[in-house]
Amino acid sequence: MTDARLPSAGFSITVRLALSADPGAAGRLATVVGQAGAVVTALDVVESEVDRMVVDLTCDTADAHHAEQVTEILTSMPDFDVKKVSDRTFLTHLGGKIEVQSKVPLKNRNDLSMAYTPGVARVCRAIADNPDDARRLTIKRNTVAVVSDGSAVLGLGNIGPEAAMPVMEGKAALFKKFADVDAWPVCLDTQDTDEIVDIVSALAPTYGGINLEDIAAPRCFEIERRLRDRLNIPVFHDDQHGTAIVVLAALTNALRVVGKEFGDIKVTVVGAGAAGTAIMRLLLRKGVGDIVAVDREGALWRGMDTDNATWQWLAENTNQDNYSGDLSGAVEDSDVFIGVSAPNILKGSDVATMKRDPIVFALANPDPEIAPAEAARYASIVATGRSDQPNQINNVLAFPGVFRGLLDAQATSWNDDAALAASDAIADCVGPDKVNPTYIIPSVFDNKVAPAVAKSVRAVSAAPTASAGDL
Repeated sequence: MTDARLPSAGFSITVRLALSADPGAAGRLATVVGQAGAVVTALDVVESEVDRMVVDLTCDTADAHHAEQVTEILTSMPDFDVKKVSDRTFLTHLGGKIEVQSKVPLKNRNDLSMAYTPGVARVCRAIADNPDDARRLTIKRNTVAVVSDGSAVLGLGNIGPEAAMPVMEGKAALFKKFADVDAWPVCLDTQDTDEIVDIVSALAPTYGGINLEDIAAPRCFEIERRLRDRLNIPVFHDDQHGTAIVVLAALTNALRVVGKEFGDIKVTVVGAGAAGTAIMRLLLRKGVGDIVAVDREGALWRGMDTDNATWQWLAENTNQDNYSGDLSGAVEDSDVFIGVSAPNILKGSDVATMKRDPIVFALANPDPEIAPAEAARYASIVATGRSDQPNQINNVLAFPGVFRGLLDAQATSWNDDAALAASDAIADCVGPDKVNPTYIIPSVFDNKVAPAVAKSVRAVSAAPTASAGDL
């Protein structure tokens, strides 16, 4: 195997093949696959005869090229007859990952009379008389639009609305799994800011909240701001605020481990796009001592030549010493490094220049700013965005509970107080008796997280006055 990346379920394949029925055949098959660098996860007999059997071999590979290599090796073996190869990730996506189901029975005339005509007309009139009733009498009560223009999808870039759909479907599935929120992908065939704002505003009556997703910076900032001004439901850009919430939660516990306070630390953040900007804004609200923002050209500093309004704001509100050099110089004497940028830009020698008990959050995915093993040689605490490493910083810890709380509160907006509350709730799910250098953030499958986040967000989110006859 030539790729240094580890096998992953994301590149899992199932190979159906025939082989001899002798006792050692299955062992030989597993050995061949293992020697090819894949990990066998299942071996199921599909059919068996006296002298042969057909099996389904499932294995994890490192990437698509590695999967092809494994298949070619199996095909070349004279005692194996490959029948079919299935990419399990593509199988998972066949026909999409979400569906709509009715919540009410439709078995007879009475059911139809209440759920549809003639009974539904009474409900329509009630909402026409009091539009706020839509929050309790329609799907608006529990539904979020996951809106994208496909301009900044994962690490794939500007791939368009159709190609963005699998990510938005996945987001909707996570909403349902972790917080019982009904979410629906809304992928728009435009990247014009005015059109996006107008379209989402026109769709808003259907939804109790808007989750903006994978919209490129700096347009994402303006789109979010304008939608917040126009709509009476929360607008939440997860690439910004979800990331910031989880990073702050992880940093809260990391500082508990090393015995430092927010007001005393210096943080270097590399990547001044949507995620990095939101992280820095929330850290400032938390009262962090100082931040140095770094992007492609180096540190952002007062007096720099830029027409980027966001960068100008960061330059004016961070970097107390007005440092104007490169990343290595910015990291020196920092307590914390946070990367939301590009792979392999930070060296171990850089981490060695940081202050006592340095904290490194290298969050570029799939390849972080510094290899975790290299960072761990010098840092007291290391976190990444990867599921195969300790301390995975993942937005799924935030957005389901955030929207559960906002919907339950019938909130009309999103604000920093809710973000800080959500972050504290996530951090406290670890607990002071359990926090340690390899456990500063709860698992994404910790079922305590979403309810805790929802409770905290609901407590600080204003709700409109309920109408008479509220259920």
